[in-house]
Amino acid sequence: MTGLDLEAERLLRDLAPQVLGAVIRRYRDFAASEDAVQEALIAAAQQWPRDGVPDNPRGWLIQVAARRMVDHVRSESARRQREHAAALDLGQVVAAASVESRRDEDETLTLLFMCCHPALTNSSAVALTLRAVGGLTTAQIASAFLVPEATMAQRISRAKQAIRASGVPFDPPEARVRAERLETVLHVLYLIFNEGYTASTGPTLQRLDLAAEAIRLARAVRQLMPDAPEVTGLLALMLLTHARRDARTGPAGELVPLPQQDRSRWDRAGIDEGIALLTAALSQGRVGPYQLQAAVAAVHDEAARHEDTDWPQIAALYGLLERMSDNPMVALNRAIAVAMVQGPAAGLALVDALAAGGRLAGSHRLDAVRGHLLELAGDRDAAVTAYLAAANRTTNIAERHYLLTRAASLRERGKP
Repeated sequence: MTGLDLEAERLLRDLAPQVLGAVIRRYRDFAASEDAVQEALIAAAQQWPRDGVPDNPRGWLIQVAARRMVDHVRSESARRQREHAAALDLGQVVAAASVESRRDEDETLTLLFMCCHPALTNSSAVALTLRAVGGLTTAQIASAFLVPEATMAQRISRAKQAIRASGVPFDPPEARVRAERLETVLHVLYLIFNEGYTASTGPTLQRLDLAAEAIRLARAVRQLMPDAPEVTGLLALMLLTHARRDARTGPAGELVPLPQQDRSRWDRAGIDEGIALLTAALSQGRVGPYQLQAAVAAVHDEAARHEDTDWPQIAALYGLLERMSDNPMVALNRAIAVAMVQGPAAGLALVDALAAGGRLAGSHRLDAVRGHLLELAGDRDAAVTAYLAAANRTTNIAERHYLLTRAASLRERGKP
């Protein structure tokens, strides 16, 4: 945002979903509210560098967005009664803005559950929440779902229309409804964190702001639902994975793979908290996919060196995960673990089976894993081909640079 310092930019990113949640709850129109909040953010980016950040930035944004909503309502209908209601509502919003800014209820968390609306399918709810709460672009969401951008744009548009047409109250859900929507909410947070851990597009490997926001929301959900072990498992998974963030890139932002990472740079406090949370979740006796993934992350984090990694345990955990969830990325990760235990040929056989199934068609990760396993097997030419195919498919510049570097290094070693 041109003209804003980094602190103000971060403030706007943090406030955007909170303001959107407040405006939607009042006007019940997702699409129009999103447009109004975007206009308010643009106004802030233009005015705050000149006038300074207001004392109540959240209230300021709500007030500006509310005015935009009134303009929208007036343009939609010339009926005086509707205009009067909208104008009255504006007064209520402006009067309540300072009060709402002091409310304990987290509007971002409220918006998160609101987006998991009963009028939507799970996939539509996930896409809409990534857009509204996570701030991801349509292209980034499409990449997370492995679908074309146009398809995802239509899905998000239909989701907004379905919410508006459903007539179901768009309010913070009761405890029973929260439990019903929890699976979708956790999947949303998982995808937001993954986008932060490895950005689907752009020049940098990581988007630490997104990863941190996913962790913050997971903490809030756990505070709301402390007896749900999968909530605790997801938070543990995030912390155990995020603990490696400083070691994942080099001085120039280049990708550093796990075997080459300086483990002294890992966040030990984050690892300790993650392991404690995982232990607490597993003790409840209801093991789910997020707890198993957290267990995999814990095995990696507890190894003092890459050579000390307990790969048989990781392979066994992925085997359990694969039986529990029909996720091709789990199968791909299991192929790596199997290769580390039984040799690259065994892993390549699993990768070939995945490729034949077609569910990861077009994904650069399939080719990247194939390249890695072919390199371990000593087939340099085939590894180079796979690395180049992966580089051509990824839209993350740091990943592409790493893959091209691997290919170039193998070619150089292969010269007589």
